[in-house]
Amino acid sequence: MPESTPKTGRSKCAVHLSDSRVLRAYTHPTRVKLVRLLRVEGPLTVTRASELTGESMDSCSHHLRMPAEYGLVEEAEGGQGREKYGRAAARYITWKGADREAAEDLNTAVAELNFERITHAIETRQRLPCEWREAEQFGDDIIYPAAAELAELEERVSALLESCGERFDDPSWLPEGAEPVTVLRIAVRNCREDAS
Repeated sequence: MPESTPKTGRSKCAVHLSDSRVLRAYTHPTRVKLVRLLRVEGPLTVTRASELTGESMDSCSHHLRMPAEYGLVEEAEGGQGREKYGRAAARYITWKGADREAAEDLNTAVAELNFERITHAIETRQRLPCEWREAEQFGDDIIYPAAAELAELEERVSALLESCGERFDDPSWLPEGAEPVTVLRIAVRNCREDAS
């Protein structure tokens, strides 16, 4: 079962997946997409999730059952039946330290969905106001840390992002003009090709 980190308000800050069966069940692209949608747009009904994803209502209902069973989605106030509101139970989901094979499958599913999102953002960015086009960031850096330094860097970046975390459940904390922004954090060791 997922382990959760409590957060102020009704949602958790994070849900950690450690059970390989849960990881494998969550890996389905539609489930990952729906939970992300609830994080960004939620609370949503199955009808609205269907409209936003292009999936049928039956598909959305089916694929939301598993995340709800394992604490990734929770019921929100209002509505009945398919018109009940669901929301993401946490701002993010982690699976670091979980079964290697199941974690790699989930990493691949998430990377593929993020690639789709990045491609869509690039294709549609000319519709954004100028200040948002200038604020967006595309690029990469090559750094040379030791493994412990990379872990420390991840902790420091997490703390910096957490400083905006109170805004997740309480819109009164949002500055004027605030919009949801996806920040992708990927740090992978570059494997040198064998020269022989």
